[in-house]
Amino acid sequence: MSTEKSLPLLIVEDDLALQKQIKWSLDGYESVVAQDRETALVQLRRHTPAVVTMDLGLPPDADGVTEGFKLLEQMLAASPDVKVIVLTGQNGQENALKAIAMGAYDFLAKPFEPEMLTLTVERAVRLYELQAENQRLQSMRQPDALSGLVTRDPDMLKVCRTIEKVANTNATVLLLGESGTGKELLARGVHEASKRKSDRFVAINCAAIPENLLESELFGYEKGAFTGAAKTTLGKIETANGGTLMLDEIGDLPFALQAKLLRFLQERVIERVGGRNEIPVDVRIVCATHQDLKVLTSEGRFREDLYYRLAEIVVNIPPLRDRVGDVALLAHSFTKRFAAEQNRRGLSLTEDALKAIEAYAWPGNIRELENCIKRACIMAEGKQLTAEDVDLPAAEGGAVEITLDLRTVRDEAEKKAVIAALARANGNVLKAAELLGVSRPTLYDLMHRLGLK
Repeated sequence: MSTEKSLPLLIVEDDLALQKQIKWSLDGYESVVAQDRETALVQLRRHTPAVVTMDLGLPPDADGVTEGFKLLEQMLAASPDVKVIVLTGQNGQENALKAIAMGAYDFLAKPFEPEMLTLTVERAVRLYELQAENQRLQSMRQPDALSGLVTRDPDMLKVCRTIEKVANTNATVLLLGESGTGKELLARGVHEASKRKSDRFVAINCAAIPENLLESELFGYEKGAFTGAAKTTLGKIETANGGTLMLDEIGDLPFALQAKLLRFLQERVIERVGGRNEIPVDVRIVCATHQDLKVLTSEGRFREDLYYRLAEIVVNIPPLRDRVGDVALLAHSFTKRFAAEQNRRGLSLTEDALKAIEAYAWPGNIRELENCIKRACIMAEGKQLTAEDVDLPAAEGGAVEITLDLRTVRDEAEKKAVIAALARANGNVLKAAELLGVSRPTLYDLMHRLGLK
């Protein structure tokens, strides 16, 4: 065993003889000890151990498991990444399984073999280090501006690169995509990756505000401009001065207001409702809509000159059903998040649930998937989310256009299969290789050939 073990271990055991035996078995590690729940929590906060070995029978309930389960729950709440190895009596398998369900890493029955304890601890430390390194690499690789976006789909990754390229310009960005595809998240990404990030990001939904109020919401109003205007009030455009203004559902902007918005985009000045003074405003505009603005323009419902002002940079966001592997990837991510929120750590998706999720078309896109997983995490009674828990309609068949170029078909099929397997395995290459029926080196070769990381 390597002696370069800098990560501390915590041994929670009230039997001093057994405590010494465990410490001796793990002499290659820096160990700290505790005899009860309060001391263990103090040591956890002080040393932040990678691994904890603990007996469930702790004083004042040395013959029971009440204190042990309380400690386990409090440790996982305080340090979710810690790996807890539970030591149980010969007839304590039921309690051990309960501890695993609560989030413990593994269990060993007493009396245990020192070699088995050492091996279990080494595996736990290795997993802790791998997860910590993975988190570090992800934080380095993924810009803060798009930290909330989860994707492996090639088209969606192109969208991310586009956002990163245009963020530091003042170009107006038009985000086109179905409802629930993440338009506001990308708009915030534009703001956070720009030089304006220290100023405000202001969003307004043009479809959610009555037409007679929208003008004053956008441009503000002077005192006495209308009944009830008791004081001068800034509009959203002026409020976002120096920062970024997102005009969501721009396709629903009333035709009469389109001319006033166009003048602002050309002159970069506004006039408040009831006012006469021109007020200069420096603001970045990001627009979003689920409608086809070109069709609205041809029908005379959207000004053509305004469209070309807004469409300096057009970003088309693919719907969730067209993002290869993203459905399973997002489902894993949402399950982890909502399981933590509901205090149900360890909750995971079964294979039949993943198949049902992948087969569904998700007309409501990411928002619908998020709501589905949240509901399942709240309502599920078991330790895993099943297809019955996610409760989705059966998949419907449809006509598919056939590509006759066999090389193209093969390459596309391989790429989709690899991405889907990695997504279903939640990034675990070994499990993805098993799903694909190939060895891990073969999968790495495939990923390299297909340009996947």
